Amino acid sequence: MIRDLELAFIKIHILYHADKEAVFGVGLMDELARHGYEIGPGTLYPLLSKLQKGGWLTCETQIVGHKQRKYYHLTPEGRLLLAGMRQKIKELYQEVIEG
Repeated sequence: MIRDLELAFIKIHILYHADKEAVFGVGLMDELARHGYEIGPGTLYPLLSKLQKGGWLTCETQIVGHKQRKYYHLTPEGRLLLAGMRQKIKELYQEVIEG
């Protein structure tokens, strides 16, 4: 159950960072680790794929250092989802933290 809750937070982190700039797998793993989330490629890439299939992320492949790297960007639908999540996070924060 703890992992399920963490995955929800991880998805919101992904959407947030993809809204700020193009993100890629290893960079996201590093960023998430800074927030205390240990996530490997076997978990991250399926999450990115689900967010892409949901229409919230797009993916663009670029060559970096002679290797392919997939960059993910937030879609307009993803921005709407993130805006809705921000409101829910604000309400939750007010209840749980400010109580």
